[in-house]
Amino acid sequence: MTRPQKVFFENLHKLVDVGLSVTAFWVAHSLKDLCTLGVCTGFVKNHNLFLVTLLVVVCWYLSLSFWGGYGFIYSRCSLSASIRKTAKAILAALVMLIVVLYLLKIHDVGRLELGLFFCINILFLSLSKVIIYAARFRRTDKPHFKRHILIVGAKERAKEVICKILADDDHNLTIHGCIEIEDGLVGSEVARGVKVLDNIRNLDVFLKTTIIDEIIFAMPLSEIFEGGRYVSLAEEMGVSVRIIPDWQLHHLMYRPAVARIDFEEFVGIPTMALHTTPRNEVKLFFKHVFDYCIAAVGLVLVGPLMLIIAGMIKIFDPGPVLFSQERCGVNGRRFRVYKFRTMVQGAEKKLHQLRELNEADGPVFKITNDPRIIPYIGKFLRKTGLDELPQLFNVLQGEMSIVGPRPPIPAEVNEYDTWHRRRLSMKPGITCTWQTQPKRNETSFEEWMRLDLAYIDNWNLWNDFKILLKTCKVLFLAEGR
Repeated sequence: MTRPQKVFFENLHKLVDVGLSVTAFWVAHSLKDLCTLGVCTGFVKNHNLFLVTLLVVVCWYLSLSFWGGYGFIYSRCSLSASIRKTAKAILAALVMLIVVLYLLKIHDVGRLELGLFFCINILFLSLSKVIIYAARFRRTDKPHFKRHILIVGAKERAKEVICKILADDDHNLTIHGCIEIEDGLVGSEVARGVKVLDNIRNLDVFLKTTIIDEIIFAMPLSEIFEGGRYVSLAEEMGVSVRIIPDWQLHHLMYRPAVARIDFEEFVGIPTMALHTTPRNEVKLFFKHVFDYCIAAVGLVLVGPLMLIIAGMIKIFDPGPVLFSQERCGVNGRRFRVYKFRTMVQGAEKKLHQLRELNEADGPVFKITNDPRIIPYIGKFLRKTGLDELPQLFNVLQGEMSIVGPRPPIPAEVNEYDTWHRRRLSMKPGITCTWQTQPKRNETSFEEWMRLDLAYIDNWNLWNDFKILLKTCKVLFLAEGR
């Protein structure tokens, strides 16, 4: 996690804690009125309520900024230590509030109210720490959420980068290995168990067969023959690049086609970073919130419909209700996607018999009247897109997004050209631009790929919302196949 990302999430958590503290104050105020039988008139009598609320915001923001203990978000700080720091911050803020109330001669807030506020405030903020801690380390404990790094180089600078990454507090980072320009170094250990895996001239094959999210050039560019070609290759495939400046950047005879160039601090090292995916942390955070909210609310709303669909599938074809298939996610990560079963059992084994009937170009397989489809209910589900509803569970697991390029099967990815792979640089979605196109099944494979890349290059929250609305239209008009 870069320094700007850490600052953003720390400030966001701080604002949430201030909001919870204000809520705790209002709850304490209401309880005090209830205890004194003034539940209906407490807010009317207290003319200074909103002024005190403003003082709570100021005092708690200042105190949490100094003693809030937010390091556990991205460090190895324990949860208990963070809660202790939070309790100290609340106590300090309460002392500040009492002093300010005394100086302003505001006597409406009594000891009972302050005592209730202190206890409720600690409860609310401790719960927020527990929830965020659980969410944070649930993600970092899963290999799916690890950020895989490949280092170019095996000398002193590469050793320094490896040691810095392994010593950093970010649990998301994992070093896959190193590549070098010398064949004789392949197989040798660079530092702390990290080995040289291949020669850089095989980078294209390596990236196609290995999950790599980011490449760090830890050797002088002047030593790499046609170094710009390898940076261009990574850009074309949607893999982020970091270059440790050696003040010889003139050797990088390369102009990025779609990547954005930023100068960022990474594990304490200044780097020049090239990213082909959106990097706006605020907007991406709201995209994640949007995904989880839509998935959770959607499952509640369509739950009864999903039960009906499950029953219909059982009636027309015995066997499992759900169909799961291995798909490729971000940079080739494998996961199982869930759908309502629309084909008879053993449909995948019959695929080779129908290959010659394929109506789609490229590695995708599609035919108009697939004989493997379950009668009646199968075709209905495919035309309406309702067979995709179980993928809301994939969204809640963090494997998919509501809107994004559709996840391909590994066999399709193996046939991708180099530039096709950049569509894997963003989390796959339940719906995408292609699915909202008129006569989408007549769209060529190349055009489909270009639509996905255009979505990545021009991504914004408003565009996601428009795609979702168009998807609802497609669903109601049953334009699928």
